Amino acid sequence: PPCPTPPCPTPPGPAAAWPPAEAANPGGSRRKGAVRLVGALSRRVAQALITALLATVVVWGLLPLTPGDPARRHLQSQNVAAPTAEQLERVRADLGLDRPLAVQYVTWLADAVRGDLGTSTRLNAPVTEVLAGRLPATVRLMAATVLLALAVSVPMAIAGAGWPGRWPDVSGRYAALFGAAVPSFILSLLMVEFVVIRMGVGSVITDGSWAHVWMPAAALAAYPIARWSRLLRGGLLDALRSDYVTVALARGSHRMRVVLVHALPNALVPFLAVMAMTVGFLLGGSAVVENVFSWPGMGQEIVLAINARDLPVVQGFALAMSLAWVAVSLLTDVCTTLVDPRLRSGGRL
Repeated sequence: PPCPTPPCPTPPGPAAAWPPAEAANPGGSRRKGAVRLVGALSRRVAQALITALLATVVVWGLLPLTPGDPARRHLQSQNVAAPTAEQLERVRADLGLDRPLAVQYVTWLADAVRGDLGTSTRLNAPVTEVLAGRLPATVRLMAATVLLALAVSVPMAIAGAGWPGRWPDVSGRYAALFGAAVPSFILSLLMVEFVVIRMGVGSVITDGSWAHVWMPAAALAAYPIARWSRLLRGGLLDALRSDYVTVALARGSHRMRVVLVHALPNALVPFLAVMAMTVGFLLGGSAVVENVFSWPGMGQEIVLAINARDLPVVQGFALAMSLAWVAVSLLTDVCTTLVDPRLRSGGRL
């Protein structure tokens, strides 16, 4: 019936469902989160595979785009100074250089998948064996560099964010400026001159063991320390300006506990991304440092191969570094997705 005098009571309607569907069915919410996580990771794996395939195209293009005749270079590496036309034609047929470029690429890719990257013209040995013999020393150097950079940059950033403007922050700022301004090969030469020769600490001729790895690792870690510490400090300071940090401080939490428990997880996502990019840079930029310290790694081998025009080794090294960079980038994306659930919903990593 109509209401004669307002205000009129609200007619009864359907009651709102309580608790919400997500709260009433936590298992379904977890399943949706797992599906989003698997979907995001699957897309990133597909992107990594496409990137690796494009990298193989670029690396394979080193051979046909190089000036000169590959068959002539191959014969010259076999001490044939003036090859005849018949010898050149026979080598082109043996190497498959007389086939169309598409067929050459597919053949090379199939051999690379099986682990056959050709034969070194300088050492007359399979490229995979040449690189595999140098790989443990390079992996050891990269691991020591990353560990040393993390051990210095993370405490430096936390101290700078915990006491901004005070002596830990100021000293870290000057140290980061020095590490970013001095190239790694200059720092390597300075360490050899003053630390090894004048102070007698360490050795110029290294054997690739853990006992000798820390000096070249320190030269390589100077730039990552500078970059990672400044980036992580900025991320921590941004997180410390958030409302939840203000509430935690108002409740009486210690500032350092707030930095470690609340601010650090939110600053890790951009830090991990930049860390992956820097590790990829270190993989390709360690050649000079390895040569300064006579480190028996892949960087030293690639310099020797370039000087000797050993193109199969150069090709194999470029392929290995490209695939390593793709693998490091994929691992970083997986870690950031697990750390920050917000990256799962949009489908982007």
